[in-house]
Amino acid sequence: MTMTRLSPPLDYLQAASRASLQSFELTRLNHAANLRQEIAALIDQWIQETSEAMLARWMLDHHKSLQSTAMTPAEVVRTLVDPASSLFPETESAMSDVVVPAPPRFADSRPAKHAIARKSQKPRQSATG
Repeated sequence: MTMTRLSPPLDYLQAASRASLQSFELTRLNHAANLRQEIAALIDQWIQETSEAMLARWMLDHHKSLQSTAMTPAEVVRTLVDPASSLFPETESAMSDVVVPAPPRFADSRPAKHAIARKSQKPRQSATG
């Protein structure tokens, strides 16, 4: 795709009436909006193509395990979405034996024995004074 950049005709714009300038502005804004729609469509297409390529890469990486056990599409999606689930059930049982330590207990919130005294502030003088 070649991009041609046309500079606005400055002589025309300098000599144009207010209505002509408004028309030129609306034409440029319309063209910009059309370009934005095309870009959005291209981004959607790019995301779709990239996600399909990533799915193919995942299938390539897990090809042997997918062939050995027939998985339903729901199970395939679950393994993609839920990282805790695994294609290998024996590792899941080993993970269930892992003991997670409890969070630390926080000290009781007791008032401090020696409170820091606040310095007294001098009264402010008003500017109208």
